[in-house]
Amino acid sequence: MSDRMNEAAPVSLLERRGATRTLDAHVTGCAISRDSQQVAFVTGEGDIIVAPRADWGQADAWQVTTVHDGAVLSVAADAAPGGFLTGGDDNTLRRIAADGTVSELVRGRRWVEHVATWANPKDATKGGVIAFVAGRQVELRDASGETTLKTLDHPSTVSGITFDAKGKRIAASHYNGATMWFVHAKVDTPRQLEWKGSHIGVVIHPEGEALVTSMQESELHGWRLSDGHNMRMSGYPAKVASMAFTRNGKWLVTSGADVVVMWPFFGGGPMGKAPAELGGVPGVICTRVATHPVHDIVAAGFADGTVLLADTTAQKILPVCTAGGGPISALAFSDDGCALAFGTEEGRIAIVDLSAR
Repeated sequence: MSDRMNEAAPVSLLERRGATRTLDAHVTGCAISRDSQQVAFVTGEGDIIVAPRADWGQADAWQVTTVHDGAVLSVAADAAPGGFLTGGDDNTLRRIAADGTVSELVRGRRWVEHVATWANPKDATKGGVIAFVAGRQVELRDASGETTLKTLDHPSTVSGITFDAKGKRIAASHYNGATMWFVHAKVDTPRQLEWKGSHIGVVIHPEGEALVTSMQESELHGWRLSDGHNMRMSGYPAKVASMAFTRNGKWLVTSGADVVVMWPFFGGGPMGKAPAELGGVPGVICTRVATHPVHDIVAAGFADGTVLLADTTAQKILPVCTAGGGPISALAFSDDGCALAFGTEEGRIAIVDLSAR
């Protein structure tokens, strides 16, 4: 694998099919709208940078808007087809509409550290849900953002949230485990998934078969949802800051090592199964991963600024960009699979056009 890695193309994918720009701020996140027409990057200085699809190749045309009085802590595609939601350390949740209009949905007493949305994949104008975290509470609102559906209380500060693929359940990670709730239940009977320690992120299997959390102790913990069976995945040299299931749920792809670590969720795995390793940069920790929505492709960003694309079936590696610009701190594919966006701790932002030509 390392031999392939060293056979870099004369011109990187970013140089051939992308655009890049450098900001004077740490990039804290990136997201792509549900209609795949806009890319957004957010920063520790309170700004959002939005690039419409027509301007993906023209970085100087990307619009910069200050949306928070302080750091932007979270960003997500809105439940609507276009636009974004952001949470900040100024205790607000804000909406950036597709036309660039900024509105304030919430002003509270705690940082809005995490935002997640769900929308009907067949019609994003119907049945969307917005979730955001403030301290120990997760508040659910309708797609308009104006109506509170319910507020979910947890035993400690919530460190991550995610909806299942159908939008029926939401899971929250926190100290000593995770909690799952039914979004539209009239009477809440949360499912407690317990495991001692500090859980810092959460994902749900696409088919709803398992829930996995990342932990402060540089390992993962999972629960098989059919029977609550515990699953431990360890051996990382660094904390797992990023993880994602592949489109069909076959693999759980993670950061935290100098290779892309993939745990098998088939054939009885991951328990009793060794993880697969899919390329990397020797001695450099992978900091972010993202999985393609259409193909068996993984994007991985590293602490030296390298970004790679890897085919999970053919074990082929394609360099997107070489080292430089600081550790990758944000990474995302568009829902149509035609764009890859990433940002770094030193302010580098980039969009790569993956559409057929």
